[in-house]
Amino acid sequence: MDQSNSKNKSFLKGAVILGLAGIVIKVLGAFFRIPLTNIITDDGMGYYQTAYPIYNLFLTLAIAGIPTAIARMVAERTALDRRYEAHRVFKVVTSSILFFGAGAITRAIKEPGAIYCMQAIAPALFFCPLMSSFRGYFQGLQDMTPTAVSQVVEQAFRVAIGLGLAIVLLPRGLNIAAAGASFGATAGAFFGFVGIGLLYLHRRKSILAEVGKEVPADVESVRSIFRDILIIAVPITIGSAVLPVINTIDTAIVKTRLISIGFDSDMARALYGQLTGMAAPLLNFPQVLLQAVSMSIVPVVASAFKRREMGFMHDNINLALRYSAILSIPCAVGMSVMSRPIMELFYPRVKESAASAGGCLEILAYGVIFLGMAHALNGILQGIGKQMIPVRNLCIGALVKIVLTFVLVGIPSLNVRGAAISTVAAYFTAAFLDFRAMKKYTGTEVDYKLTFVKPAVCALIMGLAVRVVYRLLYLRVGGAVNTLISVCAGIVVYFVLVLAIKAITVEEIERLPKGRKIAALLRRFVK
Repeated sequence: MDQSNSKNKSFLKGAVILGLAGIVIKVLGAFFRIPLTNIITDDGMGYYQTAYPIYNLFLTLAIAGIPTAIARMVAERTALDRRYEAHRVFKVVTSSILFFGAGAITRAIKEPGAIYCMQAIAPALFFCPLMSSFRGYFQGLQDMTPTAVSQVVEQAFRVAIGLGLAIVLLPRGLNIAAAGASFGATAGAFFGFVGIGLLYLHRRKSILAEVGKEVPADVESVRSIFRDILIIAVPITIGSAVLPVINTIDTAIVKTRLISIGFDSDMARALYGQLTGMAAPLLNFPQVLLQAVSMSIVPVVASAFKRREMGFMHDNINLALRYSAILSIPCAVGMSVMSRPIMELFYPRVKESAASAGGCLEILAYGVIFLGMAHALNGILQGIGKQMIPVRNLCIGALVKIVLTFVLVGIPSLNVRGAAISTVAAYFTAAFLDFRAMKKYTGTEVDYKLTFVKPAVCALIMGLAVRVVYRLLYLRVGGAVNTLISVCAGIVVYFVLVLAIKAITVEEIERLPKGRKIAALLRRFVK
């Protein structure tokens, strides 16, 4: 089959768009949390944090699998030029959520404490599934711009309205101010939904023109669409819930084992806080870019797999794995070799705890590599209809984590760092099993030297360069400035090395948004 149309549908453009949006969202998120803590203090954050994890749990159950399910189903039908059915999938899902979902979810979220926060945040569960349906539809059409725009709009309004209400309502009490901050999530979801809805209306005429007015004779039934949605979405939702459940179990194991080897309860709690509250959140930053690869690869693989364009599919799978490695390996090495300076940069007021947490980050950082691979491989397996395999493999990885946490945390010389090792081992297990399944079900041949060895060599040299720069500037420049200069130097060194040994080519950079201008500039220096 002719693949000329498919060649313009590589996942790279979408991954870059979603990645840039993700960076903006993370920056806005940091801007929200830090001032909010200063405004409503620890007591107010207690009210806020009572509501937010419960909201996140219900949100995960409500929408975790919807965008991927819709994206895959729309991509498959579009690949076969069945645009009417692709659009019908979108309409059936959105109308059903509107009718059934919001009331049931909102009624379920009841909690005696922090009731105002619960009431303020609950309406978001009405708009988020609808917004996710629109996102999944556009992703299925391999258009990531509406998703990126709605994500940024959602976060911007969440920050502005949440902080604004927290300030205005503070005189009425911390619980009311916390409820105002919680309402930011509702406002963000509403405006994010409105934003992507307006984009849909703007494009509706051209979308309907492609769909056509004639109804196919063999059109799918609503029951069939619901069945397919559930088959895809339920395993993904289960998979999304595995790690939160395991982390809850992990909390009890780590604290119990720390106490068993001689730490008192307060110290055990502090050490666990350093691991989960200080070191682990830093892994979220590289994940923004890695999740963008996963989201973008699903419709590309689904479309190619449905059309049996196996060569194009194999090329994109290799590209997804390579870009995951190119992004994740230097992040892991950089965060590991600069673990203590990075922790002190983010937590300057608690330097002793930050230095201690640096030991956890030094180990935990390498989980970024396997987590990045798992994200990409999950997207690939979901694209070919094997969405249950990543769930199974994640469960196996979770069992590895539980066993190793119990054993390693009980070793006094490791203590809480044993939990960091078990986390990396869990991610490795899941990624390794996903990789084997991907090769089995897609038949993709991976160039290991190009995909893994070259980025690893560049990252190791970069890591050495970062340490050298940091040590040379240690006595001359302040700690925070030194850390930032060293990190920037590492980025430059890595980028130059990647181009020099052709881990990525100038031609591939041309395929990125604005890539031609960047490539034209690079060609002056790279032959």
